[in-house]
Amino acid sequence: MKNKLNKKTNGGLTLIEVVVSVSIFSIIVVVLFSSIIYFYKVNRYSLDQAFAIESARRGVEFMVRDIREAVYSDEGSYPIISASENSFYFYSDIDRDNNVERVRYFLDGSDFKKGLTEPLGSPLSYHDTDEVISVVSDNIMNSEESSDVFQYFNQDGVEITDLSSIVDISFIKVNLIVNVDVNRQPGNFVLLSGVTLRNLKTNL
Repeated sequence: MKNKLNKKTNGGLTLIEVVVSVSIFSIIVVVLFSSIIYFYKVNRYSLDQAFAIESARRGVEFMVRDIREAVYSDEGSYPIISASENSFYFYSDIDRDNNVERVRYFLDGSDFKKGLTEPLGSPLSYHDTDEVISVVSDNIMNSEESSDVFQYFNQDGVEITDLSSIVDISFIKVNLIVNVDVNRQPGNFVLLSGVTLRNLKTNL
């Protein structure tokens, strides 16, 4: 009787108990892993959209800062080169190095881009081949929504429709529409901003 009791106490887990334990553990791992995948799929759009919006917001902040400080070029050219509904071309010392850069912000498909040209040579001059282009923000839906990125106003707050008259531009409104997936809700996110060009004669 004593030997039988000792065998029962020291026997450990049976094969069936091991199989059941492993099966339960495997089920828990599968359920947990499936839940993580489901959570990621459901929330991926929200995360991507949030990232795209934050990227666009930072890009607009930098652009507004650059445009606000538009100045005459190192060649003596007027601060604004050209303006259109989806592009703004100007001069500004954006890196505070005492040389004035040539800058353009423009929409290219669903990408909002920045072109930067440093002045070179003696005397200083700007060359198209030296322009460095970078993407400020992607997933921009202005073209799909037929919505202009830029609107221009004179010093009296009247919108300028004749964009060949760049000397009248005093204030610019910026409108960027962000959406990483047009087939998903909540849909478009609109970033709005505005900037006054401080260094133009019309603003003095």
